[in-house]
Amino acid sequence: MDDSEALLSIGTFARRVGLTPSALRFYDDCGVLRPARVDGVTGYRRYGAGQVARAVRLRQLREAGLPLVDVAVVLDGPEDAAHGVLLAHLERMRRNEAEARALVERLLPEAPEGAGHCRAWARARIGGAELASAVRQVAPAAATGKARERHPVLGHVLLELSAGEVRLVATDRYRLAVRVLRPTESEGGPGHALIDAEAARGLAEWAVRQRTVELECAGDEAEVRLRSGTDVREVPDGCAGGGAVAAVFPDYRLMLEGLEAGRHRLIVDREALRDAVAGRARVVSLSVSGGGTGGGEDAECGRKERVVSRETAPGEAAEVSRETAPGASAEQTLTVSDGGREPVRLRLIAEGSGLRIAFDPAVLLPALEAGVGPDVLLEIASVELPVVVRSADQGSFTTLVMPVRRSGTED
Repeated sequence: MDDSEALLSIGTFARRVGLTPSALRFYDDCGVLRPARVDGVTGYRRYGAGQVARAVRLRQLREAGLPLVDVAVVLDGPEDAAHGVLLAHLERMRRNEAEARALVERLLPEAPEGAGHCRAWARARIGGAELASAVRQVAPAAATGKARERHPVLGHVLLELSAGEVRLVATDRYRLAVRVLRPTESEGGPGHALIDAEAARGLAEWAVRQRTVELECAGDEAEVRLRSGTDVREVPDGCAGGGAVAAVFPDYRLMLEGLEAGRHRLIVDREALRDAVAGRARVVSLSVSGGGTGGGEDAECGRKERVVSRETAPGEAAEVSRETAPGASAEQTLTVSDGGREPVRLRLIAEGSGLRIAFDPAVLLPALEAGVGPDVLLEIASVELPVVVRSADQGSFTTLVMPVRRSGTED
């Protein structure tokens, strides 16, 4: 094969190694990277595939700030000399960095307090009602009582401003609530802070009366401000924590990313399920049946079951109830029972069958109440893993709810 067939034009070689043609000409003139061949008539440079590794190493050394004289030593000198050059350059970089940091630290106190450049503020503008709604959805998941005494950080709402998003997060270890807001304007960041749940609710009461709210977070410092025109509200002293405190908040992203795909997906009337769970003091069991026979565990109880659906007539919404005797034919349903009160059966759309899962009503009910719209989606991977509760009408709000073990005596 002709040797010329294995050579690359300067443009092709430049793209392959991440350098520009002008840089290659410069390195040729400096003797650091000679082309494999130069056409005697046209002056065109051509490079061999075997020169790629050297060119890439040359680019990396230059990106690290090495002068050409040192680059030549690293590429062509003895190994001990190359090692010494790299160590000397590393020490020089550290020294320069330390000197620059010391200079900035000396100048920082001299800068005017109101200059706006001393603190890394993150800002976002969102609707006041939208912010208030997010707080009301998320804050109930914060820990209270003894749980908060054991883990004070869980009594707060985590606020994050980054990448054009505002996130509110709360968890008491048994449930996790996350709401993502898309601001109309944002700048700076990232910023994050913890706000006491009660303080957050107070700010929400003010925000709901404002058309728009500018949310400001002082980087990693424990300072959060809400601004609407000339009206400014700050988180009360002692009710906010900055980056160091927020760092001990549970890694909710890791929890969400670790979720397994749901083997069961249940879509059911949110208000009907909420009403079926409300008022029950014992563990609530949810079971899915695919229709056909109404036998099984609920039939063995010897009780009639109330089937609830919501039908929409022109201009109005009506709740329809009916009773089915044990063994009667029924469509796909979700049975809500606790072994005490009369079971309630709800119409649903389900993927997967043969499911039976239990919840503490005190944990499940707030997740249902915080939802938006007529329907709720439950994604269930296992009866022992967190269940994802989502509103079909609001994908930006997600709640995780931990199921509980059934005692076997609820029904």
